[in-house]
This record gives sequence, structure tokens and C-alpha cells, in this order.
Amino acid sequence: MHVMFRRALTGAAATALTLATLTGTARATPPGPGVTAVVLAQRTVGDTDYTLREITIPAGQSTGWHYHDGPLYGYVKQGTLSHFDSACASDGVYPAGSTISEPSGPDHVHIGRNLGTIPLVLDVLYVLPHGKPFSEDAPNPGCDFQ
Repeated sequence: MHVMFRRALTGAAATALTLATLTGTARATPPGPGVTAVVLAQRTVGDTDYTLREITIPAGQSTGWHYHDGPLYGYVKQGTLSHFDSACASDGVYPAGSTISEPSGPDHVHIGRNLGTIPLVLDVLYVLPHGKPFSEDAPNPGCDFQ
């Protein structure tokens, strides 16, 4: 299953890269110190925006609490992603080579954290309604971490 997902993600990423290659810096929402994101490719088809970004999260930092208006699909290139849901519970630990998908909507608030000692690097494909931001800020749901 993971091999099929990785192939699908790689194929989608390759297609997005072929369609349009744009570079620049973009913010994570809300970023911890040093969190960066670079748009690798972006394409709009109909009412849907497809964006491939490379996100780097330094050791000890996080994405902040947020949700997405459409699904996203990620691949961990380096480091380990620790993912937590709005109940403050870990809902996955993803080492390098792993894939992750996140459902859309405000009922799927989450945070991605780098609890390791090296930078976490993710390639993420966002599939969003046209014009929507990469993520929507959400308040900390009462967890003792950010």
C-alpha cells in the first residue's frame, strides 16, 4: 500500500513539476522559528489548485496548529515527522521514506512536529479549492505543546 501511495505521489509530483515549475519562499502556518517552504510547482486545473512544496522544519520546531481546505499528500525526505491531532494524541510518527495523507476540514486540526535532532524535510502535494491558502490557522486545542 505504501509503495503504491509513494508511486502515486511521485507521479503526481512529477506531473506537477512538468506542468509548471515556480520557485519562491512561502510561510508555513503559523511557522516556528526557521520553518521554511519553497513552492516547487503549481498548477490550476478547473477549480482545483495543485501545489508541490518542500517544507523544512528545524529540530525542535513545528508547523503550528492548523487544518487544510483540501487533502494533502506528503513524503518524508529527511528526519522524522511527529504528527498530533486535536486531542493532543500522536496520530503517527513518520520516518524518512514514509508517506502521509491529511484529510481536509476544520474537524481535522493537527500539528506536525520535529522532535528529532536534524532538520525535517517534507515534499507535500496540496490539492485545494482554487484560491484557498495552504493551511488555515487554528488555536491550540489545549495541548501542553505548540
